[in-house]
Amino acid sequence: MSENEKRDQRLGGQAKAVLSPDRNGPTVADFERALVLSPDSHELLNGLGEVLAREQRYDEALACFDGLLAIAPSYLPALNNRGLVLWALNHQADAIMAFDKAIATGVSDAALYHNRGNAYLALNLSQRAVEDFDKALAIAPTNAETHRSRGHALCNLKRLDEAAGSYMAALAQDPRLPYVMGYAAMARAQLCDWSDYESTVRRMSEEVRLGRPACDPLAFLCLIDDPASQLACAKSFVASNYATATSPTSFDGKKPHERLRVAYLSADFHEHATAYLVAELFELHDRSRFEIFGISFGPDSTGPMRSRLRAATDRFLDIRDLSDPAAADLLRDLEVDIAVDLKGHTQFARPGIFARRGAPVQVGFLGYPGTTGAGFIDYIIGDEFVIPAGDESLYVESVVRLPHSYQVNDSMRPISSPSPSRAEEGLPERGIVFCCFNASYKITPAIFDVWMRLLARVEGGVLWLLGANASAEGNLRREAQRRGIDPGRLVFARWKPLSEHLARHSLADLFIDTVPCNAHTTASDALWAGLPVLTCVGKSFAARVAGSLVLALRLPELITTSLQEYEQRAVVLAESPALLNDLRQRLRRERQDAPLFRTDRFRRHIESAYLTMWAAYQRGERPHAFSVASISEAGPPD
Repeated sequence: MSENEKRDQRLGGQAKAVLSPDRNGPTVADFERALVLSPDSHELLNGLGEVLAREQRYDEALACFDGLLAIAPSYLPALNNRGLVLWALNHQADAIMAFDKAIATGVSDAALYHNRGNAYLALNLSQRAVEDFDKALAIAPTNAETHRSRGHALCNLKRLDEAAGSYMAALAQDPRLPYVMGYAAMARAQLCDWSDYESTVRRMSEEVRLGRPACDPLAFLCLIDDPASQLACAKSFVASNYATATSPTSFDGKKPHERLRVAYLSADFHEHATAYLVAELFELHDRSRFEIFGISFGPDSTGPMRSRLRAATDRFLDIRDLSDPAAADLLRDLEVDIAVDLKGHTQFARPGIFARRGAPVQVGFLGYPGTTGAGFIDYIIGDEFVIPAGDESLYVESVVRLPHSYQVNDSMRPISSPSPSRAEEGLPERGIVFCCFNASYKITPAIFDVWMRLLARVEGGVLWLLGANASAEGNLRREAQRRGIDPGRLVFARWKPLSEHLARHSLADLFIDTVPCNAHTTASDALWAGLPVLTCVGKSFAARVAGSLVLALRLPELITTSLQEYEQRAVVLAESPALLNDLRQRLRRERQDAPLFRTDRFRRHIESAYLTMWAAYQRGERPHAFSVASISEAGPPD
């Protein structure tokens, strides 16, 4: 769950009265003066707790509600407010118990079911959350916030058609409800439902230009290739959600350490694309100079990747149950020097930890391909291609450019052998196989138009896509037919373990990328498996990632700069088996020698970046942009 989704939940229904800032309302001092005259007033004690909660003095608020409930155990507002404060403290099981007690009073209040549903959702008990949201809507069917939260739960359950319906219902009830336009757009994009795609994108762009919270930053950068608008969207989002977060003004007196303490924070330390990329980096970090912490706020896991990451770090901590302030306090207690955010604004992100400044230097890396818009993130790690010279003003963070590519890779990923046959994957024995294993939301009408023209021009060719959901597959087949292409020429790959998924890449001839959101980990998967990736670059970070990767493999001819050029290059390669075979042979050679998969070389580069950041901090300098000199495996700069 993203931080904005969590905010949506805690600001739904009764939560707005407790956890939203109200600068014009009564103060703590006002209530304390009134309580001198009426010390047992339930309304005044409850009001004091609400104001303490608004000021994020959650422990004091909880004590206030507990004191009130000690003398009035069934006082409904305090039961509900106690649950909301426990939610804010990330004590979800206790929050559910508080809402249970409130519901047991027998009062028919939609907000109680709404708030309990949000607590279930925070625990990833999404089916129970849906049941509570349905109960809330039975009482208050026009509540836009409940429809929105129900959409979040249904997304988690992969019931995307229903999720899109819930978001659209929320949008119909309240078109100005924060971020709901973006949620609806992304749900429909995952379904490849393009019924009003262009008009939706235009509306979101206009709303963001006007400073309105129409779309969350992740959805915006996936749908709209405009770095300036992405910056505006992210800055507005951060200002709306984290302006009241408190953080230390300095880390003066912080004692030096023998080794630089670097903490990587993520919800993805399990079988996840980010974990696949960073595992070897964690293992290779120079332990004579760096102490590496893995800080997990995602689901627990007993899988092999979780075990590998635990073994690869000096300390691995699970902070799922800590609130954002408590997590930031923990980083300070651990005396972390550099905190690295691997999430940004992606699903299950927790920018609130960084907003409270748990470390003197904070860095955005790998997980989010764009600016966070957050002044509390000091640096963003990129490269010369994803963030071209002159684009620094489009980032709130100071830009750090690594040589070759910003994306780290694991050079030890196994590829199953033998590879499956084409027949086993439902592919024709003969003919060109164009492949794109990107997520369905990255497929836009414009790129699909190009793909269908490719199939029209390349006789016997098929398009091999990742099977996402039945609705997306059905919609894509219908869109193919509308463009005069036999729907049977679209083949959908089913889920397989990573090593087997990598192996089946050998059955394809050419990976054809998407824009405005490129293949990222899917591109490095294809390249690692020996499959050339043809990309079309755009203007933003997310639209330039695949170009960065193929450049780091010394294959610049796989980069195009317009859809027209992209289409023509794909046709030329499909009609020139010798040229395509030459590309594959070069890729096999470069995979061994080119920088992209030289993980230890990358490790030296990012460590150099960390040391430069830390030296600037020690000198009392503000974060500033810089580039890291290329270092060979032997050590000295190239």
